[in-house]
Amino acid sequence: MIPASKIAEINNAARVEEVVGEYVNLKKRGSNLIGICPFHDEKTPSFSVSPAKGIYKCFGCGKAGNPVNFIMDIEQLGYIDALKFLAEKYRIEWPKQEQTPEQITEEKRRQDERERLQIVNNFAERYFEDVLWNDDEGKLIGLSYFEERGFRPETIKKFKLGFAKDSWDHFTNAATGAGHNLELLINGGLVKRNDENNKTYDAYRNRVMFTIHSISGKPIAFAGRYLVKDVKSPKYVNSPETVLYHKSNELYGLFFAKQSISKNNLVYLVEGYTDVITLHQAGIENVVASSGTSLTEGQIKLLKRFTENVCVLYDGDAAGIKASLRGTDMLLEAGLNVKIVLFPDGEDPDSYCQKVGGEQFGNYLSDAKQDFVLFKTNLLMQDVGNDPVKRAECIKEVVNSISKIPDVFKRSVFLHEAAKILNTDEQLLINEANKNVRDNNKKQPVDQQQLATINRLEAQEQLLNVAEELKNNDIQEKDLLRVILNYGSKPYNENFTTVASYIFHELNAEDVILTHPIVSKVINEILEKLQDPLYEISTADFINHSDPLVTVLVADVLAAEPEISPNWSKKIDEIIEPIGHNYKQDVDSCLIRLQLRNIDRLIEENRKVIADEEQNGNIDQVEIHTEVHMHLIKKRADLAHKTLTTILK
Repeated sequence: MIPASKIAEINNAARVEEVVGEYVNLKKRGSNLIGICPFHDEKTPSFSVSPAKGIYKCFGCGKAGNPVNFIMDIEQLGYIDALKFLAEKYRIEWPKQEQTPEQITEEKRRQDERERLQIVNNFAERYFEDVLWNDDEGKLIGLSYFEERGFRPETIKKFKLGFAKDSWDHFTNAATGAGHNLELLINGGLVKRNDENNKTYDAYRNRVMFTIHSISGKPIAFAGRYLVKDVKSPKYVNSPETVLYHKSNELYGLFFAKQSISKNNLVYLVEGYTDVITLHQAGIENVVASSGTSLTEGQIKLLKRFTENVCVLYDGDAAGIKASLRGTDMLLEAGLNVKIVLFPDGEDPDSYCQKVGGEQFGNYLSDAKQDFVLFKTNLLMQDVGNDPVKRAECIKEVVNSISKIPDVFKRSVFLHEAAKILNTDEQLLINEANKNVRDNNKKQPVDQQQLATINRLEAQEQLLNVAEELKNNDIQEKDLLRVILNYGSKPYNENFTTVASYIFHELNAEDVILTHPIVSKVINEILEKLQDPLYEISTADFINHSDPLVTVLVADVLAAEPEISPNWSKKIDEIIEPIGHNYKQDVDSCLIRLQLRNIDRLIEENRKVIADEEQNGNIDQVEIHTEVHMHLIKKRADLAHKTLTTILK
């Protein structure tokens, strides 16, 4: 449980213009800042940031919230992880969980090791870059190699590419000379020790260097590629597992790709570092690499944070494709939508993009996409021929893949299509798939904590869906929330000391029912807080609320307020009153509009009663409810007259 004081400390430190400004190029417009929305494609800026209110709002796609909400959306993090992200950014100490003295000591040791190793990696990244750009050997060999690969200088700098000199101790001497601990350099995989003579030497020699960044952009590992083939030496020398780097949980290029993945709701998955770099340079930025290894569950979970749509780019090598099929099955099992693009024989994403150019390559990706299941079915059928045993094995393998798809409707569609390709009875495939699903479910142990988490997330998602559905239908309720938040603690008249007390009296008197779940939650919370006579309603309490849905709605409501240009008075040569000057009139108008909606609801309910009574022949009840109907119609007309509203029905 995170203390409320710690959440408040993070919210107070996080400036919305600073947080958003790291992802969006913001320009001043009046008292606000505007930019191109990072959450959807647009050419004209509709993304607004209000430093005074501490909120952002896109008037194109509707995204809104405070700095925590922004980090949740842009980094695809949960609420607690977003708070941690901001705490780290603003150097705020994260609260420690209760631990035994031994646990505290071990955790402190690991934290110290992480921090020191991060400093070492930062140094190594700068060192390899400096050698590449400023050392004669680095420029002649390393820089020439990257230029021959077609990488432009800005691309080389963006991905922090570098070079390791052909020396046994140049890096070691540079690092220790800068004060870095030799044992830490060894633990980080940057320096190696010969067990026989205890001598140390550089782990990377005469290699071009690729920096592997964390999702937040920090250097956590390195990969060095040889330039001259050597049977005694591997093509790549990679960092070992460390406290910073767990290969199975990292994807190369994700730091540079995450915004584009979210915006396009699609990720291209490739194998190598140069594939990622070439595609980025060609303008296709939503691409990451598994770094030459089979996909892992950790990598798939990472992808799923940003999108449910994955397109795997396969080299034109049949043997390599078949070896990768299992990893792609894991994508299906995770509930992802998987497409495949196959390149011509002898081509990979890097070589083909360099060959045809970025525009034609992008067109090829769009035209050549095919569903993975159907691709796999056709691929396996090529080797079947007339062999009935191979045919049976092929059918089993295809059904096994389809069985991994969690969504029953998707499974049904793929089974139908596979039956056509395999020329097999569809019901047979359905029976086999159902058997596989049952068997798989039996193997899955039920984790009660995980089940509780899933239920909580599903409930919150359901609540979010409700809020989304009602977003456009509850204008009056959202406007009610606006006036309460802005004017609730202001005086109203001699009978009601505050606007809030007057509003709540009117809501009760008119029996107004609020249907928007988040609006109701906020108003009930305000009512509870007002039990304290010293409490004053503050927008900050709800902009920085612990429930992300509340902050999103409140930011959306407050961002919708109009702003008056300081030049407007000059243009019409009249004094323009500031927003909120006539707040009592604003409050009255809001309540009348809400009451009108409430009367419409009552009229509709009364009409149904009249229809039911007529059908049952209860004439007395029909007459009574007809009088009620006339009363409601008159009341609606009186209210409409006050706001000059035209009644259309």
